[in-house]
Amino acid sequence: MSQVLALWRKTSSIPVVGTRVFSVLFSQKAPYFATVRPRFTVLEPNRAELVVRSRRGVHNHLGTVHAIALCNGLEAAMGALAEASVPADRRWIPKGMEVAYTAKATGDVTCIAETDPEQWTADAPDLPVRVHGRLADGTVVIEGVIRLWVTPRRV
Repeated sequence: MSQVLALWRKTSSIPVVGTRVFSVLFSQKAPYFATVRPRFTVLEPNRAELVVRSRRGVHNHLGTVHAIALCNGLEAAMGALAEASVPADRRWIPKGMEVAYTAKATGDVTCIAETDPEQWTADAPDLPVRVHGRLADGTVVIEGVIRLWVTPRRV
């Protein structure tokens, strides 16, 4: 089991504050993620979810959640998913992101990253991670793919 997944399982079991503790610790690993203050709600192999709260620090000139803040939330979800899913004999690195902004992000946005288990054992190094963000009413405000490069870990 990966260190990130083990940390999630340990901290998320703490009542009330566990997911917050994990979210802060995860953001310390890649400090740029802290700019959106991600609040993880789900982390398991092949799926991660987090919430980016609508607050002034992530707003654009329209008062909605900025598109790049949403991209940052999606990348944080993808990174946690990748760490929880990658086989121990492989490593990964993001190589690109393609997104479409489909609606104004007028409230808190749940960022979701998903893969299929067989993607992690395929021979091809290119691994597309499906990502999207939605409002509480289900409106999808951003969707796309983050492409990973997955290769054997050097011994």
